[in-house]
Formats: sequence, C-alpha cells, structure tokens
Amino acid sequence: MPAAATATAVAAEPSVRAPLPVLGRDVAVPLVTGGEVTYAALDQAASAPALQRVWDDVAAYAPYYGSVHRGAGYLSQLSTDLFENARRTVADFLDCRDGDEVVFTRSTTDSLNLLAAALPDGCEVFVFETEHHAALLPWRRAGRVTFLDAPDSPAQAVAALERALTDRDPYGPALVCVTGASNVTGELWPVRELAAAAHAHGARIVLDAAQLAPHRAVSVRELDVDWVAFSGHKLYAPFGSGVLAGRADWLREAEPYLAGGGASRTVVRRADGGVDVRWHETAARHEAGSPNVIGAYAVASACKALTEAGFEALAAREDALVRAVREGLADVPEVRFLSLFGDDAPRVGVLSFVVDGWNSSHFAAALSAEYGIGVRDGLFCAHPLVRRLLGGDTGGAGECGAPEAGELNAIRVSFGAGTPEEHVARFVRAVRVLVRDGARWTYRTVDGRCVPDASGRA
Repeated sequence: MPAAATATAVAAEPSVRAPLPVLGRDVAVPLVTGGEVTYAALDQAASAPALQRVWDDVAAYAPYYGSVHRGAGYLSQLSTDLFENARRTVADFLDCRDGDEVVFTRSTTDSLNLLAAALPDGCEVFVFETEHHAALLPWRRAGRVTFLDAPDSPAQAVAALERALTDRDPYGPALVCVTGASNVTGELWPVRELAAAAHAHGARIVLDAAQLAPHRAVSVRELDVDWVAFSGHKLYAPFGSGVLAGRADWLREAEPYLAGGGASRTVVRRADGGVDVRWHETAARHEAGSPNVIGAYAVASACKALTEAGFEALAAREDALVRAVREGLADVPEVRFLSLFGDDAPRVGVLSFVVDGWNSSHFAAALSAEYGIGVRDGLFCAHPLVRRLLGGDTGGAGECGAPEAGELNAIRVSFGAGTPEEHVARFVRAVRVLVRDGARWTYRTVDGRCVPDASGRA
C-alpha cells in the first residue's frame, strides 16, 4: 500500500482516537536544506514527551511544593499527602496485590539495581541475553547468573526457562528477570507463561515494564509477577522518577539501598562511640533522602491519564501506526525489519530496521537534518540482542555512509500515545525518498556520530 494511502487508512480507522496532547508537538526545527518543519519525535522508546496533562498537573502543584515526611507546615503536609496518594495511584495502575510495596526510584535502571541489592544470599538469577542492559547487568553482583540464549519464539522462551530452572538448586532462592516488550523489536513477551514457569520451580520473577507500561495495561495480579519496574520518562512523565512495585519481604529484609535520612527510623549513639540504627520496614526503607515528590506526582498523573484514555483504544491506534510503517515500506526491498518472533508477532510501537547500502548513523542523521525526524540509531543498550539480529558481531564504527558498514548498527523508530499520524506518514515518505534518491547533503563522522558537513549539498 502506498505511504499516502496508508496514512489515510490510519486516520480513518474508526477504533483509532486522536493522539493524547503532549508537549513539543508544535516545535519547529531547522533543516539543513533551508526552512523549518515541525519536529517529528519518533524516538519515544528512549524518552517520551510529557503529556500536556502531566505538565499542567505539575505546574498547578509547583507553588505548593514542600518537604515530604519532614515538616509540620501546611505545604509539607500537603506534599506528603500528595506523595503518598501518588503511591496509591501507581499501585492501582499496576493492579498490585494487598501487601505489595510501591517504591519510588529514579528509573527502571535504578529499580532493578535496587532489587539486585536486595537479593537474599545465594540467590540464583536467570535472565535472557535479549534484555536491555538495565535488566541484563545489575545481577552480575549476585554472583550466580545464568544468561539464557535469545529464543526464536515465545514458546521457545518458556521452554528454555523451564530447562534452566529444572537444573537449579530447588532449595535456594531464585529470580527470573524478563522484559514485557523488547526495546529493540517492540515484540511482546509471554510474561504470564514465564511467571508460571518460574513459580512452578520455586523462583520469583521481576518484569521490566519500561517499554510495556506506556503502551499496554500491566496487571501484577493477572501476570502473576513478583515485581514490576518502569520509568516515568518513558511513561510521558519525564521528571526523574521511576517505580519498583511488588512483594515486600525481600525489600524489608535487605539493607537499605541508600543509607540516610528518610530510610532510618531511629539512630542512637552507643556508649562505645558507634551508632545503632532502626530502619523503616515500609517503602521508605529504600527511599532515603528528600523524595522527588514532583516526579512521583507526574508518574501518578500519567497513570491516571492513560487509564482514562483506555489502553484498548491506545493499543488499537498504535497497532494502526505500526501497520502504516510496515505497509508503507513493504515494497522497499532495501529496508529490513528486525524481529525475534517473526514479522507478525504482537508488538508495541517500536520497530528497528537496517537499510542495505547505508550506515545506520548516516541514515538517521539524514532523517533529522533533511526531514526534521528524530529516530535512534545504534545498539539501543541491548548489544547482545542487536548483534544477534544483525547476524553477528557488529565490530566498531564505520565511516559515515560507507556501504560496507551498512549493518554496523540499526535504526529504531518508536511512537506512542501522542504521536500524530502525519509524523508517521512523513517518516515513511522520507525513508522511501532517501532509499531512492540518497541524501541531499554531505555528512561526516564526529566523535562517532554522523553530522551534516559544512561543505553543503551532496
């Protein structure tokens, strides 16, 4: 289907709503070829723009900002209530169980490192090589980590985990870490089935929902996961907050992730000169320091906005955008999409691809400089997975635009609840023109990045 027809079909689909209002939707950026164009933010898997509602809620609260859990004044009390209400809102958003804790962190990376620090002695960790580095690397400190090969299908993922867990010590603690949606391919993982396999073998499971929570409803109860982690900046709330939610016991038994005020309940000087500390047993145990109340409030605001918009409608609209990209480029043989589970696998709004004859950095730079379209190029902090999808070791950086370096890395386009259909249609048109006619400008490599050259047109 031609790109223009695809875009029309997307806009006309009755189940598809208008995009949620986000900041930056009217920002104009300069083009190297002259003039300006509205920026198409298609790198939302890295960081999504703030929802307008989130921004408005934060702005309305900002004059009332005060210290949390520390002051007797009105603004401190109001801020404390707002912070704790945000915790309850997130728990509702995730459909947490009674007794689950919601800990506010800085990001998914921070959340998973917190959980890694709370693992009981002797805990064995199982993680697929396909994970984002935030979920792949923190467990190395545990000492006993089994890295599972990338599966070719959801069923193979479950079978591989079953085999690995069968060989483990059945009496020791174990944890499985798995993504809900790949940050490289967007493909949905069989979380419920993996959780069942983990629990059948006495292991617990943590879900990296960084790419899932902005696009699909996440229910801790229905998925039967023990913990879930996600980032505010991917959930349209880029104010420096993240979440770790789930079972309380390992968190309560662990030393505080950070030692300091807020985590401590009482501190008493001993006669021998030392100090005795009683730590909090609630989420505060791992929230030392002055809480990021604005970040927590922003996350809660985004949770409410997405829930009210309805994930079924959001997912239907996003599916239509994915189809617009795939169908719009289906007759461009130079474009190859990357996938683990196959082209028809369910996915969120994340697609990665390579273009024959192009260095991916060069292609991404041309999309930005000549068309005002922001995408991502590289290995996406998931090096083992991208290298596997590209067919081997990617080696080092190549010269800008060198055809022989065409598969050194990949290009990722990603969108979400605030992406206009026109931006996706412009992306499809730009890819087709670049493949057909080449870049209109010359580029060079600076510090490993491809940038427009001052010499001008190609």
